[in-house]
Amino acid sequence: MHKRPSIQVYPSILSGDFGRLAEEARRLQVAGADAIHVDIMDGQFVQNLTFGPKALEAINRATPLFLDVHLMIYNPYPYIETFVKAGADRITFHFEATEDVEDTIEFIRKCGVKAGVAFRPETSFSFVVKYLELCDLVLLMTVNPGFGGQPFMPEVLEKVKLARQYCERHSLGTHIQVDGGIDLQTGAQCIEAGADVLVSGDYLFRRATDLKQGISELKRLI
Repeated sequence: MHKRPSIQVYPSILSGDFGRLAEEARRLQVAGADAIHVDIMDGQFVQNLTFGPKALEAINRATPLFLDVHLMIYNPYPYIETFVKAGADRITFHFEATEDVEDTIEFIRKCGVKAGVAFRPETSFSFVVKYLELCDLVLLMTVNPGFGGQPFMPEVLEKVKLARQYCERHSLGTHIQVDGGIDLQTGAQCIEAGADVLVSGDYLFRRATDLKQGISELKRLI
């Protein structure tokens, strides 16, 4: 599998300082992030609680960066407009969290933003393939969603490869995003498999020597 021509790095602000969200957002902009990944968790679909619309508004006021909002909540449809108004530029929701996947994609687009569909590591690729032509991005989780700092799950790489092969075979511009345990080693594996958007939290905020250098090194993996 050849490497993709353009890699984007989306730092996950979930790993940042919750008490300084605006400052963290500005720091990511200066460091060269392509976008900010914002995880919204409801304590039910995943056993964690994170940001709400007010936090997203604060991040949006602090930076012009693209805001990539990842909803890890059940029944996301009623919350779409709220997060769009709060500043989301793309909303990605989980296939496993709703029975109305296509209606939710359509509604996100009607609200004027990009739409993505996320998949847990255990979800079969047979479900993923259906949505590669219907949304702007698919997110293949490389950890179980809910908490940062988990180890990367290499078994997801096969689904990344299959998604890239399908997109190339059908001339699709759908982005393939990975999220969970992404560092220089696992990021390189994901890019080689066909991912073109890397979400990284724990590595960039806690383990990289410098935020700007960490982002630059991930981009140079191509």
